[in-house]
Amino acid sequence: MTRDEIMQIIEEKNVNFFRLQFVDIFGFMKNVAIPRSQIEKALDGQMMFDGSSIDGFVRINESDMYLKPDYDTFTVLPWRQANGSNAARIICDVYKADGSPFEGCPRVNLKRVLAEAKDLGYTMNVGTESEFFLFERDEDGFSTTDTNDVAGYFDVDPEDSGINCRRKIIETLEEMGFEIEASHHEVAEGQHEINFKYADALAAADNTMTYKWVVRSIASEFGFHATFMPKPIFGINGSGMHCNQSLFNLDGTNAFYDEKAPLQLSEVAYKYIAGIAKNAKGFVAVTNPLVNSYKRLVAGYEAPVYVAWSASNRSALIRIPASRGMGTRTEVRCPDPTCNPYLAFAMMLDSGLDGIRNNLEAPAAVDLDIFEMTPAEKEAAGIESLPANLQEAVEALKANPIAKQALGEHIFEKFVEGKEAEWDSYRTAVTDWELQNYLDNY
Repeated sequence: MTRDEIMQIIEEKNVNFFRLQFVDIFGFMKNVAIPRSQIEKALDGQMMFDGSSIDGFVRINESDMYLKPDYDTFTVLPWRQANGSNAARIICDVYKADGSPFEGCPRVNLKRVLAEAKDLGYTMNVGTESEFFLFERDEDGFSTTDTNDVAGYFDVDPEDSGINCRRKIIETLEEMGFEIEASHHEVAEGQHEINFKYADALAAADNTMTYKWVVRSIASEFGFHATFMPKPIFGINGSGMHCNQSLFNLDGTNAFYDEKAPLQLSEVAYKYIAGIAKNAKGFVAVTNPLVNSYKRLVAGYEAPVYVAWSASNRSALIRIPASRGMGTRTEVRCPDPTCNPYLAFAMMLDSGLDGIRNNLEAPAAVDLDIFEMTPAEKEAAGIESLPANLQEAVEALKANPIAKQALGEHIFEKFVEGKEAEWDSYRTAVTDWELQNYLDNY
């Protein structure tokens, strides 16, 4: 999309308010809202903000920063129409006062890693599958974990009480240019999933952030609270964000597909799988960034906790979906939707490229149900487990040789610092579980 096309849409749609959006290191969407009189200035990348006020960005003496919009992300917001007036948004990269890209901007960092992949002859496509819960609000408007939804996997009316909300979310996303492939009720009560078409990695990260924003916004209109928290309720399935990913050659062919090879997977695909398997323990702090993420990553709830791959086995961390040809891809099943997609894609891409650069050999596929294997059987098969908590994951990230390369020094250091503080806050907190089990007994 061009600047002139955007200005034409603004005129035709009577856009009077404009949101300049960007994402911080920890995956939170930020925005600056401006009136129509400032839109042209914003499109020229002249809007400044105080970077020192964004967690993990810069010090106060380096605070002047600019938002440089990506014209292709411009869209009118269907749910923000009022009295014939519209609002729109555009996603921005963060730049420093000297005009150079800010290395602490997750979107800028992903562009850097994608450029390195292109130098090797590859582009990356990603399709995410983000699950979420729709919960009721109490009489004061506060979020609960209650749902009157009694549906299960693929159930339909009348059990699926969130279906009208889900339909409105889909309609909104389609108005914003998403190609929706499927939607359905998930395994747990109140849990849903909407799948949209894959895209190049940068657009996929933009789409994932937009998707989560739309889900929350439309759910609020229906009186629900939508949450992407990985494990909001003990004893039922949590929410994941499976990441389907593939490399394409610069001529547009799928680099993972080889019609004559076993499983029709190319050598590039096997090396990519090897890189993901090698680095999984060292990137899970980024793909699963919360204390709560590791309440989901436990055996018994379909969550992949074992570092293995398979063409059919859903208990493995890396699955190869059945589609071949242009659809040949790997599915990394551990990420959850609280991750920063720009950082998660950068880490997984650089992990796969590590396998390609160093000609790593993929481990043998594991086609048995790993959840049913004994510890001795897993050890004999060389199957390792992901970190059991955020502290272990952060230590593994710090020990991973490619982590600082994939995230850049600034993001790496700020991310680790933030997650260590988060773990320490959790470690020292007194929980309801402790009060229930200890207060009256000791």
